[in-house]
Amino acid sequence: MATKKGLTNIIVAFLFSLLIPIIGYYYLGTLYASIFLIGYLGGFILWILIPSRTSWALLKTPYWLTLLAFLFLHKVEENRMKFFEVVSEKITGGTVPEFGVGLVIGLLILPIGAWLVIPLLLKRKHELGYYAIWTLFASMGISELAHYFFPLMTNDPYGYFPGMLSVVVLAPLAWWGMYRLVKKGPKTA
Repeated sequence: MATKKGLTNIIVAFLFSLLIPIIGYYYLGTLYASIFLIGYLGGFILWILIPSRTSWALLKTPYWLTLLAFLFLHKVEENRMKFFEVVSEKITGGTVPEFGVGLVIGLLILPIGAWLVIPLLLKRKHELGYYAIWTLFASMGISELAHYFFPLMTNDPYGYFPGMLSVVVLAPLAWWGMYRLVKKGPKTA
């Protein structure tokens, strides 16, 4: 396993898988850090356990659709419906996180930056590209399902929670990407 993926790649991927949840914990607390850990450590484990050499040509459509759904459906819904405010009010009882430089770098630039370099890495058949796409699909297809558990953490009757509607589109796109990663078929030339 280490010989194919490379020990350095495994160490870098593992450390990145911990970095994002640690930053999430520092800036947002345990709840968010746990959700980030599911996506990043989950993506790391899937990358380690399921070797994939799926070509970029087969991955680009689910990749772009997932990324666009995340940025332009899911994040817009969360922002419009005041996701952080609702979590703070109904679940954590904490303050709404303020968007400072550290939070922006740690939870926007680093993760989204890693996801944006996926096409370049996969076109070069770099293993870290497969790691990064696994984290994208695990985060969007598994972690984002937390929106359906958030209502259970409140004292309110089960109902809509900010971000819930767009997950109906987002998660299946990510599952399609995961399917393409594990599907036996045309591989990278």
